[in-house]
Amino acid sequence: MKTLGFLSFGHWSPERDSQVRSASDVLLQSIELAVAAEELGLDGAYFRVHHFARQLASPFPLLAAVGARTSRIEIGTGVIDMRYENPLYMVEDAGAADLISDGRLQLGISRGSPEQVIDGWRHFGYRPDEGESAADMARRHTEVFLDQIEGRGFAQPNPRPMFPNPPGLLRLEPQSPGLRDRIWWGAGSNATAVWAATLGMNLQSSTLKDDETGEPFHIQQAKQIRAYRDAWAEAGHKRTPRVSVSRSIFALMDDRDRMYFGRGKETDQVGVIDRTRAIFGRGYADEPDRLVEELKRDEAIAEADTLLLTVPNMLGVDYNAHVIESILTHVAPAMGWR
Repeated sequence: MKTLGFLSFGHWSPERDSQVRSASDVLLQSIELAVAAEELGLDGAYFRVHHFARQLASPFPLLAAVGARTSRIEIGTGVIDMRYENPLYMVEDAGAADLISDGRLQLGISRGSPEQVIDGWRHFGYRPDEGESAADMARRHTEVFLDQIEGRGFAQPNPRPMFPNPPGLLRLEPQSPGLRDRIWWGAGSNATAVWAATLGMNLQSSTLKDDETGEPFHIQQAKQIRAYRDAWAEAGHKRTPRVSVSRSIFALMDDRDRMYFGRGKETDQVGVIDRTRAIFGRGYADEPDRLVEELKRDEAIAEADTLLLTVPNMLGVDYNAHVIESILTHVAPAMGWR
């Protein structure tokens, strides 16, 4: 494990016990948690994106604000649902956020997860082409985004522009050099992981994937990562790709930790999502020494170079900083971090 970050789902709720009671709270606390994580020495601050929900939904203003308040930590998403995205507008937003952060953006994109509403992307003005599924549309949007983030000119300039144009076809602006190598695909199956490798995207693998073999989650996920790396090598890409996995991991350091997470050992769960059998990976919560031994048996963590810790953001910034600090101090060094 080379890189360690947090992944926040960005929930908010006006319920009495919530420390994050409004959309304003979750945005401002997300920025503060990223600042605190950088001060603690964490490598990355990543945010989930959901529409039509009391969660983070518009990532680029948040990413730009985090980039402006920090100087070292990676900032990213895990993931943006490409069914909802205008890929050309997204090129401009991503380029701007990356420039503000001085090249620290790690942009996770994907087909997205089950939604709060039926076909929510239709309300955003998007329709699959004839014969396409919504997942096909997401991949089509992705391919347009990847093509345009390369910075090639494609638009015919106005012969009488308001301001002088450079020669040739015009490209989208702003462009941020190197961003193309920092795009990640959130793969829910082995096949989409292979597809991501052929297109030269890094791989994000979460705590959920298609149950393709009936084996424990971490074994299936490790096989997915190996299939991805084989496809990457076969495609002939020159750089070394990055691979992340996410886990809920809590070191039980005090009575608060035990109250929130000391429920005993969890197990993998199997369910059905969008008519597909899926397997959900277990969480980890234990005393630090036992926690390290459990994590060392997780084959997918061993295969990945980046681990994202899913944090309980509704418990507030101070508590989540404590969770992060506990892992950094008592668990991560024994796992090979730094």
